[in-house]
Amino acid sequence: MRRLLIGLTFAVFIVLLIIPLGRIFIGAFEDGAGGFLDGLLRPEALHALMMTGLVVLVVTLLNTLFGVMMAIYLVRAGWLSDRVKGLLNSIVDLPYAVSPVIGGLMIVLLLGPNSIMGAFFEGIGFNVVYAFPGMVIATLFVTFPLMVREVMPVLQELGSQQEEAASTLGAYGWRTFWSVTWPSIRWAVVYGLVLTVARSLGEFGAVLVVSGNIMNKTQTATTLVYQDVENFNVAAANGVALVLVTFSVGLLLMMEWAKKRKEVH
Repeated sequence: MRRLLIGLTFAVFIVLLIIPLGRIFIGAFEDGAGGFLDGLLRPEALHALMMTGLVVLVVTLLNTLFGVMMAIYLVRAGWLSDRVKGLLNSIVDLPYAVSPVIGGLMIVLLLGPNSIMGAFFEGIGFNVVYAFPGMVIATLFVTFPLMVREVMPVLQELGSQQEEAASTLGAYGWRTFWSVTWPSIRWAVVYGLVLTVARSLGEFGAVLVVSGNIMNKTQTATTLVYQDVENFNVAAANGVALVLVTFSVGLLLMMEWAKKRKEVH
Protein backbone atom coordinates (compact mmCIF):
# COMPACT_ATOMS: atom_id res chain seq x y z
CA MET A 1 0.00 0.00 0.00
CA ARG A 2 2.81 2.37 0.89
CA ARG A 3 4.58 1.76 -2.42
CA LEU A 4 1.31 2.34 -4.27
CA LEU A 5 0.79 5.71 -2.58
CA ILE A 6 4.39 6.73 -3.31
CA GLY A 7 3.96 5.67 -6.93
CA LEU A 8 0.71 7.65 -7.25
CA THR A 9 2.42 10.70 -5.75
CA PHE A 10 5.22 10.53 -8.30
CA ALA A 11 2.71 9.94 -11.10
CA VAL A 12 0.72 13.05 -10.13
CA PHE A 13 3.96 15.03 -9.85
CA ILE A 14 5.03 13.94 -13.34
CA VAL A 15 1.61 14.56 -14.94
CA LEU A 16 0.98 17.96 -13.35
CA LEU A 17 4.52 19.41 -13.37
CA ILE A 18 7.17 17.56 -15.35
CA ILE A 19 5.17 16.91 -18.52
CA PRO A 20 3.75 20.48 -18.80
CA LEU A 21 7.21 21.95 -18.19
CA GLY A 22 8.63 19.65 -20.86
CA ARG A 23 5.92 20.72 -23.29
CA ILE A 24 6.70 24.40 -22.62
CA PHE A 25 10.41 23.78 -23.26
CA ILE A 26 9.78 21.86 -26.48
CA GLY A 27 7.18 24.37 -27.67
CA ALA A 28 9.52 27.31 -27.03
CA PHE A 29 12.05 25.85 -29.48
CA GLU A 30 9.46 24.59 -31.96
CA ASP A 31 10.81 27.02 -34.57
CA GLY A 32 14.41 26.58 -33.46
CA ALA A 33 16.62 28.86 -31.38
CA GLY A 34 16.06 31.67 -33.87
CA GLY A 35 12.31 31.49 -33.43
CA PHE A 36 12.72 31.43 -29.65
CA LEU A 37 14.87 34.57 -29.73
CA ASP A 38 12.55 36.30 -32.19
CA GLY A 39 9.64 35.70 -29.83
CA LEU A 40 11.55 37.16 -26.89
CA LEU A 41 13.01 40.12 -28.78
CA ARG A 42 9.68 41.41 -30.06
CA PRO A 43 9.06 44.99 -28.86
CA GLU A 44 5.91 43.93 -27.02
CA ALA A 45 7.74 41.03 -25.33
CA LEU A 46 10.65 43.21 -24.22
CA HIS A 47 8.25 45.83 -22.87
CA ALA A 48 6.15 43.19 -21.09
CA LEU A 49 9.24 41.65 -19.46
CA MET A 50 10.48 45.10 -18.43
CA MET A 51 7.07 45.96 -16.97
CA THR A 52 7.03 42.66 -15.10
CA GLY A 53 10.47 43.39 -13.66
CA LEU A 54 9.42 46.86 -12.50
CA VAL A 55 6.26 45.52 -10.85
CA VAL A 56 8.22 42.76 -9.12
CA LEU A 57 10.85 45.23 -7.88
CA VAL A 58 8.37 47.75 -6.44
CA VAL A 59 6.06 45.10 -4.97
CA THR A 60 8.98 43.26 -3.33
CA LEU A 61 10.24 46.44 -1.68
CA LEU A 62 6.78 47.44 -0.44
CA ASN A 63 5.88 43.93 0.66
CA THR A 64 9.10 43.59 2.63
CA LEU A 65 8.62 46.92 4.40
CA PHE A 66 4.92 46.66 5.22
CA GLY A 67 4.92 42.88 5.65
CA VAL A 68 7.61 42.96 8.35
CA MET A 69 5.88 45.91 10.03
CA MET A 70 2.53 44.12 10.04
CA ALA A 71 4.08 40.94 11.45
CA ILE A 72 5.72 42.90 14.27
CA TYR A 73 2.49 44.72 15.07
CA LEU A 74 0.46 41.51 15.14
CA VAL A 75 2.94 39.79 17.46
CA ARG A 76 4.43 42.58 19.55
CA ALA A 77 1.85 45.40 19.70
CA GLY A 78 0.41 45.09 23.19
CA TRP A 79 -1.66 48.22 22.66
CA LEU A 80 -3.76 46.39 20.04
CA SER A 81 -6.69 44.45 21.44
CA ASP A 82 -7.13 40.77 20.58
CA ARG A 83 -10.23 41.67 18.56
CA VAL A 84 -8.29 44.16 16.42
CA LYS A 85 -5.46 41.66 15.94
CA GLY A 86 -7.99 39.03 14.89
CA LEU A 87 -9.48 41.44 12.37
CA LEU A 88 -6.03 42.32 10.97
CA ASN A 89 -5.16 38.62 10.74
CA SER A 90 -8.32 38.02 8.74
CA ILE A 91 -7.51 40.92 6.41
CA VAL A 92 -3.98 39.57 5.87
CA ASP A 93 -5.42 36.18 4.89
CA LEU A 94 -8.06 37.70 2.59
CA PRO A 95 -6.05 37.11 -0.62
CA TYR A 96 -6.00 33.38 0.20
CA ALA A 97 -9.80 33.29 0.29
CA VAL A 98 -10.59 35.68 -2.58
CA SER A 99 -9.85 34.98 -6.23
CA PRO A 100 -7.22 37.33 -7.70
CA VAL A 101 -9.76 38.31 -10.35
CA ILE A 102 -12.18 39.41 -7.63
CA GLY A 103 -9.35 41.27 -5.92
CA GLY A 104 -8.61 43.10 -9.16
CA LEU A 105 -12.29 43.94 -9.58
CA MET A 106 -12.38 45.34 -6.04
CA ILE A 107 -9.48 47.65 -6.90
CA VAL A 108 -11.21 48.80 -10.10
CA LEU A 109 -14.44 49.53 -8.20
CA LEU A 110 -12.54 51.41 -5.49
CA LEU A 111 -9.96 53.31 -7.58
CA GLY A 112 -11.34 53.13 -11.11
CA PRO A 113 -12.24 56.23 -13.15
CA ASN A 114 -15.93 55.85 -12.24
CA SER A 115 -15.27 55.89 -8.48
CA ILE A 116 -14.94 58.95 -6.26
CA MET A 117 -11.32 58.23 -5.32
CA GLY A 118 -10.40 57.30 -8.89
CA ALA A 119 -11.95 60.49 -10.26
CA PHE A 120 -10.02 62.52 -7.69
CA PHE A 121 -6.68 60.94 -8.61
CA GLU A 122 -7.47 61.29 -12.30
CA GLY A 123 -8.31 64.95 -11.74
CA ILE A 124 -4.83 65.62 -10.38
CA GLY A 125 -3.23 63.70 -13.24
CA PHE A 126 -2.44 60.50 -11.34
CA ASN A 127 -4.02 57.45 -12.94
CA VAL A 128 -4.24 54.33 -10.78
CA VAL A 129 -6.34 51.79 -12.67
CA TYR A 130 -5.17 50.86 -16.18
CA ALA A 131 -1.75 52.21 -15.22
CA PHE A 132 1.39 51.10 -13.40
CA PRO A 133 0.20 52.04 -9.84
CA GLY A 134 -2.87 49.84 -10.17
CA MET A 135 -0.75 46.91 -11.29
CA VAL A 136 1.48 47.35 -8.25
CA ILE A 137 -1.53 47.52 -5.90
CA ALA A 138 -3.09 44.42 -7.46
CA THR A 139 0.13 42.40 -7.17
CA LEU A 140 0.71 43.68 -3.64
CA PHE A 141 -2.80 42.56 -2.67
CA VAL A 142 -2.05 39.03 -3.86
CA THR A 143 1.43 38.72 -2.33
CA PHE A 144 1.01 40.59 0.96
CA PRO A 145 0.35 37.51 3.17
CA LEU A 146 3.55 35.79 2.05
CA MET A 147 5.95 38.00 4.02
CA VAL A 148 3.69 38.32 7.05
CA ARG A 149 3.15 34.58 7.37
CA GLU A 150 6.89 33.86 7.08
CA VAL A 151 7.95 36.37 9.75
CA MET A 152 5.15 35.97 12.31
CA PRO A 153 5.98 32.39 13.45
CA VAL A 154 9.63 33.34 13.97
CA LEU A 155 8.69 36.33 16.11
CA GLN A 156 6.27 34.22 18.14
CA GLU A 157 8.93 31.55 18.72
CA LEU A 158 11.56 34.16 19.57
CA GLY A 159 9.52 35.80 22.31
CA SER A 160 10.07 39.30 23.57
CA GLN A 161 12.55 38.70 26.41
CA GLN A 162 15.66 39.66 24.43
CA GLU A 163 14.03 42.80 23.05
CA GLU A 164 12.85 43.82 26.53
CA ALA A 165 16.37 43.26 27.88
CA ALA A 166 17.83 45.46 25.15
CA SER A 167 15.32 48.20 25.96
CA THR A 168 16.19 47.91 29.65
CA LEU A 169 19.86 48.44 28.78
CA GLY A 170 18.95 51.68 27.00
CA ALA A 171 18.67 50.58 23.36
CA TYR A 172 16.18 52.57 21.32
CA GLY A 173 13.56 50.99 19.06
CA TRP A 174 15.61 50.93 15.85
CA ARG A 175 18.76 49.79 17.68
CA THR A 176 16.79 46.97 19.27
CA PHE A 177 15.34 45.97 15.92
CA TRP A 178 18.65 45.87 14.06
CA SER A 179 20.66 44.30 16.90
CA VAL A 180 18.16 41.81 18.33
CA THR A 181 15.10 41.31 16.12
CA TRP A 182 16.62 41.45 12.64
CA PRO A 183 19.27 38.71 13.11
CA SER A 184 16.49 36.36 14.22
CA ILE A 185 14.04 37.09 11.38
CA ARG A 186 16.42 37.71 8.46
CA TRP A 187 16.08 34.22 7.01
CA ALA A 188 12.30 34.40 7.28
CA VAL A 189 12.49 37.70 5.39
CA VAL A 190 14.65 36.03 2.73
CA TYR A 191 12.06 33.25 2.31
CA GLY A 192 9.32 35.86 2.12
CA LEU A 193 11.30 37.79 -0.52
CA VAL A 194 11.74 34.71 -2.68
CA LEU A 195 8.08 33.75 -2.44
CA THR A 196 7.00 37.33 -3.18
CA VAL A 197 9.16 37.56 -6.29
CA ALA A 198 8.03 34.16 -7.57
CA ARG A 199 4.35 34.96 -6.95
CA SER A 200 4.67 38.41 -8.52
CA LEU A 201 6.26 36.95 -11.64
CA GLY A 202 3.33 34.60 -12.14
CA GLU A 203 0.43 36.86 -11.18
CA PHE A 204 -2.20 37.02 -13.90
CA GLY A 205 -5.83 37.44 -12.81
CA ALA A 206 -5.69 40.60 -10.70
CA VAL A 207 -3.20 42.30 -13.03
CA LEU A 208 -5.28 41.44 -16.11
CA VAL A 209 -8.36 43.12 -14.62
CA VAL A 210 -6.56 46.20 -13.30
CA SER A 211 -4.12 46.80 -16.16
CA GLY A 212 -6.48 46.44 -19.11
CA ASN A 213 -3.70 44.47 -20.87
CA ILE A 214 -2.73 47.41 -23.09
CA MET A 215 0.16 46.42 -25.37
CA ASN A 216 3.39 48.35 -24.84
CA LYS A 217 1.82 50.17 -21.89
CA THR A 218 0.38 47.97 -19.14
CA GLN A 219 1.01 44.49 -20.49
CA THR A 220 3.04 42.10 -18.32
CA ALA A 221 4.70 38.85 -19.30
CA THR A 222 1.82 36.67 -18.08
CA THR A 223 -0.84 38.73 -19.87
CA LEU A 224 1.32 38.67 -23.01
CA VAL A 225 1.39 34.86 -22.83
CA TYR A 226 -2.42 34.93 -22.56
CA GLN A 227 -2.69 37.22 -25.59
CA ASP A 228 -0.27 35.11 -27.64
CA VAL A 229 -2.26 31.97 -26.92
CA GLU A 230 -5.48 33.77 -27.88
CA ASN A 231 -3.81 34.82 -31.16
CA PHE A 232 -2.54 31.25 -31.78
CA ASN A 233 1.07 32.43 -31.45
CA VAL A 234 1.83 29.45 -29.23
CA ALA A 235 5.58 29.23 -29.89
CA ALA A 236 6.11 32.83 -28.73
CA ALA A 237 3.88 32.21 -25.71
CA ASN A 238 5.96 29.17 -24.77
CA GLY A 239 9.14 31.23 -25.07
CA VAL A 240 7.97 33.92 -22.65
CA ALA A 241 6.54 31.26 -20.33
CA LEU A 242 9.89 29.44 -20.35
CA VAL A 243 11.65 32.62 -19.19
CA LEU A 244 9.18 32.99 -16.31
CA VAL A 245 9.53 29.31 -15.37
CA THR A 246 13.32 29.56 -15.40
CA PHE A 247 13.27 32.55 -13.05
CA SER A 248 10.77 30.90 -10.72
CA VAL A 249 12.68 27.61 -10.53
CA GLY A 250 15.91 29.53 -9.95
CA LEU A 251 14.29 31.42 -7.08
CA LEU A 252 13.04 28.22 -5.48
CA LEU A 253 16.51 26.68 -5.74
CA MET A 254 17.88 29.83 -4.14
CA MET A 255 15.43 29.42 -1.27
CA GLU A 256 16.56 25.83 -0.74
CA TRP A 257 20.16 27.04 -0.70
CA ALA A 258 19.22 29.68 1.87
CA LYS A 259 17.59 27.03 4.06
CA LYS A 260 20.71 24.87 3.97
CA ARG A 261 22.89 27.89 4.73
CA LYS A 262 20.68 28.70 7.70
CA GLU A 263 21.04 25.13 9.02
CA VAL A 264 24.84 25.36 8.71
CA HIS A 265 24.90 28.59 10.71
